[in-house]
Amino acid sequence: MSDARSPTALQALRARIAAIEAHGQAPRGVLPFGVAALDASLPEGGLLRGALHEVAGGGQGMLDASCATLFAAGILARCPGPVLWCLTKADLFAPALAQAGLDPDRVIYVEAADDKAVMACFEEGLRHGGLGGVVAEVARLSMLTSRRLQLAAERTGTIGIAVRRWRRPADAADFGQPTAAVTRWRISALPSAPLPVPGVGRARWLVELIRNRAGECADFMMEACDETGHLGVFANLAHGSLAPPAGQRQAVA
Repeated sequence: MSDARSPTALQALRARIAAIEAHGQAPRGVLPFGVAALDASLPEGGLLRGALHEVAGGGQGMLDASCATLFAAGILARCPGPVLWCLTKADLFAPALAQAGLDPDRVIYVEAADDKAVMACFEEGLRHGGLGGVVAEVARLSMLTSRRLQLAAERTGTIGIAVRRWRRPADAADFGQPTAAVTRWRISALPSAPLPVPGVGRARWLVELIRNRAGECADFMMEACDETGHLGVFANLAHGSLAPPAGQRQAVA
């Protein structure tokens, strides 16, 4: 008779428990960012697939909102398959998505009348199971609605991203309310990378992980998504020549 306390028996028991807990759910993988410090801050070593995530811009209006959109596009660029993008205003700039690695030919756009209709399309997209990812641009996200979205994502293993956009500054207060999202990110524009000649260098962002289920929050100064959807590390940070601001963790490889 085998010893129930042996490593093999314990491993088999853990596998059985995980299978029971995952009943009715698709296997969930992880999408690494490819930046050691950023991935290390996430409990699974990357962004959890089959889950709901929130992204919003910082306090500089449309500038930061566009950074949040490109951050989401970079994530989905690294997810194979078509992407469903639900919105109420068709103001996405396809060439910008391409610069963040997301081929516009992969994107299926759904323009809905209001946030309620967007949420309905968002949930249906997550339940479909044949998409690489689903994005919805919404102003408000309640705990009840987010829980439905999270459960739908878990069942199919599809990654869902709620990009929070506000028509009025007062609506931004909703971003601090609890939701069922696994992570919550805030993206703000920083001065672009300096060039040795006149011009505009690669965009830089302050990437704030302000909600991280089963993990700690952290801040990272990153170079914006490239044509493959990957974030970059400041060259001077990578060589350790620039100390991070007080109270702020940096993504140093």
